[in-house]
Amino acid sequence: MKKIVLIFLVIVMVAGFSNKVVAQTTAIASATATATIIAPIAISKTGTDLSFGNVIKGAGTIVVAPAGTRSGTAALLPGAQAGTVTAAVFTVTGEGSNTYAITLPSTDYTITNTTGSGGETMIVNVFTSTPSATGTLTSGTQELRVGATLNVTAGQVSGVYTNATGFDVTVNYN
Repeated sequence: MKKIVLIFLVIVMVAGFSNKVVAQTTAIASATATATIIAPIAISKTGTDLSFGNVIKGAGTIVVAPAGTRSGTAALLPGAQAGTVTAAVFTVTGEGSNTYAITLPSTDYTITNTTGSGGETMIVNVFTSTPSATGTLTSGTQELRVGATLNVTAGQVSGVYTNATGFDVTVNYN
């Protein structure tokens, strides 16, 4: 009988040591999903086109600043004889007071003589803007003004130079 009791005690002790403490293996938490829809950013030409005005034949450059002022090394006509000098004016629209990036043309933009003998060209480059690089919408809108540099050669043929396809200005939310 002692052997049976001893075996029983050994079984009970082994069973007692082999019991595992069971910990919680699953936990649950929840979260909600939200989304905010905002108006897409847009840009439209709402003002004037970029115009360098009247220039006397001869080599040099003409810079129209985003403010619409003109300077340069080419022979510029003063006052009313200067003709129409304007920066290009755009309106950027979007949501609230978000910021946006501005991408101006980075390559030469060619304008062509559309009068006289026609076909002659000039290069417009070094585009600048106000605001520069980044803009901030105020109540969902902001004016964007763009200027550039016109490169006039020594033998530039008289005429009106233009490019009907225009140059592109791109805006993207930051």
